[in-house]
Amino acid sequence: MSGYDRVVQPAAGDEALENHLGGDEARNYRQYEFDMVAPHVGRSMLEIGSGLGHFAEQFLPRLDRLVTSDFDPYCVEQLEKRFADNPDVGVLQFGLPTDIPLEDKVDTVVLMNVLEHIEEDVEALRSLARVTQPGGKIIIWVPGYMQLYGDFDKKVGHVTRYTPKTLGATVKAAGLGVHTLKPINFLGGIAWWAAVRRGGVGYPDPRLVKIYDRTVVPATRFIERFVTPPFGQTVFCVATVK
Repeated sequence: MSGYDRVVQPAAGDEALENHLGGDEARNYRQYEFDMVAPHVGRSMLEIGSGLGHFAEQFLPRLDRLVTSDFDPYCVEQLEKRFADNPDVGVLQFGLPTDIPLEDKVDTVVLMNVLEHIEEDVEALRSLARVTQPGGKIIIWVPGYMQLYGDFDKKVGHVTRYTPKTLGATVKAAGLGVHTLKPINFLGGIAWWAAVRRGGVGYPDPRLVKIYDRTVVPATRFIERFVTPPFGQTVFCVATVK
């Protein structure tokens, strides 16, 4: 499930709530995600949980081959329509952990807000490693810190929120190396704690998301150019396949 693609309306279902930063109200955040991931992407990429394909589509100019995927039949149908005219894009339907139906390996796998939904997270990463070229990368973006776990996490099916230590242990247990592993979005973590944990908000208010996107995200990006924060709303990892 990508961090972009599903409409955020409470009546649309609990999983839809996760993508509270998915519309026009969060352009800065979407750019933040892309700019963090893009430097680590090679020439062939598999995205897990592509949703409607907005995030993956941004990488097309730099890729020779793109494989999108989702477990949701509706999303798979929309992905097939979106990329129907592009022979360099494939669409798969599966849910992790499983043997992934991919014949030719890729050099990059991307998971945006996916791993936290999977109880068998180690086995999921092993499955991904089997379809990744040696020396390739598995890029993982997950919600950080159980201190931020609240009703929102329960509604969208989060098994856990990670720390660099717990995510690093998961990555290593899967037989992967660690290239990059750090908390990010420090100010976002504070805002999330105040709104969702202390404020008791069941899902983020789109009006507050707009304010957050215009103020907190640019400030976070500026700060993180100079320092690695000790804590954050998100944990970011680039794992390497041996």
